[in-house]
Amino acid sequence: MANRRNFIKTTAIASVAVALNAFKDKTDEIEEVSSISGKVKKPIVLSTWNFGIPANEAAWDVLKKKGRALDAVETGVRITEADPKERSVGYGGRPDRDGRVTLDACIMDEFSNIGSVACLEHIKHPISVARAVMEKTPHVMLVGEGAFQFALSQGHKKENLLVETSEKEWKEWLKTSDYHPKANIENHDTIGMIALDEHGNLSGACTTSGLAYKMHGRVGDSPIIGAGLYVDNEIGAATATGHGEEVIRIAGCHLVVELMRQGKSPQKACEEAVMRIVKLTQIRNKNLKDIQVGFIALNKKGEHGAYCVQGGFNYAKYDETGNKLIDAAYYLKV
Repeated sequence: MANRRNFIKTTAIASVAVALNAFKDKTDEIEEVSSISGKVKKPIVLSTWNFGIPANEAAWDVLKKKGRALDAVETGVRITEADPKERSVGYGGRPDRDGRVTLDACIMDEFSNIGSVACLEHIKHPISVARAVMEKTPHVMLVGEGAFQFALSQGHKKENLLVETSEKEWKEWLKTSDYHPKANIENHDTIGMIALDEHGNLSGACTTSGLAYKMHGRVGDSPIIGAGLYVDNEIGAATATGHGEEVIRIAGCHLVVELMRQGKSPQKACEEAVMRIVKLTQIRNKNLKDIQVGFIALNKKGEHGAYCVQGGFNYAKYDETGNKLIDAAYYLKV
């Protein structure tokens, strides 16, 4: 009889616990829905660095016509890829130490479809090749010669991407071959773009020529989904710029989005990701002054944030108030 009473008591307690957990889950669900209810700031597009201003203009032309965020981010970053004056992205990008311009890019849509290319040569618009990988192959990443041959099959033309100015700088660099990547935009960087469209959907794109005078075959964070870019259409999106090795080390953009999933604002999520890099840099006894990483993030409400290791990183924001360049807050006060 005692055993039967104990069984009934235990069962009753368990039932209450299940009910409480179910209530908590429902409450959490309500709170989550509540957190994204109310007025959503859309459309909005964010992109890294000052070349994000003209890139945003092109993206906004798509968004204002109620176009998809995916089309907007591809259209936007193609502007930077095609500009020979921008020496860290696409045509005009600085070469590796062998004098070869190699490009990396990735793209991600609202359905978690992804496409990526790495170490791609002779093709002006790697972002469009990445989208073709996403939409026309069973794969998510193509690299090197395989990526090049695929690009040709999709109608892209083989072009010389090494402009005269970049070639002269590379030949000057060869005299010393001193390899010491600088912080900010002096000899490398990336355009990352994330957007929220009128339909409430998110997408992102990221494209770069990577570190100037890198070892041939080096790949940074920009073509790696979860490092240089990540989109979760239920939560938000993030993209990164700076020293790719440090971003890869913490799966940076996935981390930012997961922090937003936990309830952090885009700003707080970017700050925590940067602090993760700061901590690991200190553990590894590296000089933080030699490192720059910046994150930008956007959630489903159209709220945004940005943060970087040290001063000098800026980003462009285009929404109903216009297209503006903003200096990001930073950790290292020199």
